[in-house]
Amino acid sequence: MTDPTTTTTERHALAARLAQSGALHTPTWRRAVEAVPREAFLHPGVFLPEPRGRWRPLLADRTPEPEWARLAYSDQSLVTQLDGSLTPDQATTPEPVPGVPTSSSTEPALVLRMLESLEVEEGQEALEIGTGTGYSTALLCHRLGEDNVTTVDVDPGVARRADDALESIGVSTWTVTGDGLLGHPPRAPYDRVIATCAVRRVPYTWVRQTRPGGVILTTLGSWPHGGGLAKVTVGADGTAEGRIVGPVSFMQARAQAQPPVTGDLAARAAYADSEREVRVPPTALDEWTPAILAQLTVPDAQLVHARTAEGERQRTYLFAPGRESFAEFAPGPRNAADWTVRQGGPVRLWDQVEEVLLAWRDAGSPGVDAVRLRITEGAHHYWLDSANAPPLRWEHALR
Repeated sequence: MTDPTTTTTERHALAARLAQSGALHTPTWRRAVEAVPREAFLHPGVFLPEPRGRWRPLLADRTPEPEWARLAYSDQSLVTQLDGSLTPDQATTPEPVPGVPTSSSTEPALVLRMLESLEVEEGQEALEIGTGTGYSTALLCHRLGEDNVTTVDVDPGVARRADDALESIGVSTWTVTGDGLLGHPPRAPYDRVIATCAVRRVPYTWVRQTRPGGVILTTLGSWPHGGGLAKVTVGADGTAEGRIVGPVSFMQARAQAQPPVTGDLAARAAYADSEREVRVPPTALDEWTPAILAQLTVPDAQLVHARTAEGERQRTYLFAPGRESFAEFAPGPRNAADWTVRQGGPVRLWDQVEEVLLAWRDAGSPGVDAVRLRITEGAHHYWLDSANAPPLRWEHALR
């Protein structure tokens, strides 16, 4: 186990690199990075990525201190849990294991960019959704004071390990096990709410629990790519308004996570009500901004790439199982650029997405920071803030 008192040099070097990269500007946050030992939040160990979706467990107490310190202060996300339960010390073999990451220590550059975007001030109270390892919690506590920070994680094991790590460095804050989408009413209202997980939409409970003038910062999106960091300010009228401040990717909040669409995809898309040529090919969704626009338009839809038969060209799908709707895309027989779309179910998924993407193109294809949003109790409202943008607004009703 690395002694935190021996990593002062590494912490200062990390802060210097973050400042040089533009992720760190504020002297108070720099002092927090220099004070908080990240390695204390990586026990019992981490999973390192290996080919073919496998992960190699690396235990803190079995790793030489110099190697562990280099890893802890590298600017990378470090996976600490797989499949909702498996931690590195529970792996039965040191060999790589399969699994899906469900908890991690986010790369420090992203942590600091988000904390600086939160624009905290002395004396404010903050709610953190997604405690994770507790590293970002410790940074918040250093900045605001441990009694002004409440952190919530849905996983009892994750919350317990984070609380133990916080206590190990002398921080006693409000660590809560529960569904972060519900916030934490007993300690409300808050001046700042920050989520270290992705959500399909901002829960209105967060708006209710934020003081007028307070800020909510969270990732919108449920796909592996194409997430947007939303920053909204809560108004006295109970609404919240703001914009997407940049691209970002986070693990999905477990309460909103959807199981992957598997099985017989052809059967799922068997009954189409319409078929036509597309005006925007589905390959546009490989780009970050179109992907976030699609997710804001149909937040419950999943993007799936698959081959339906041996030797057949790849097909792309949008599935919204809860609404029994789908869109299936296939390239033309002679020209792969000529795609067709078959749609079925009560919702024409691609019609909705395509309208927004066409308006975005007409506006000159601005970046994600052109997207504005307003949150009410009943809906999320979106629009493009661009001098070239047509008068297009769209919404997603919560009921």
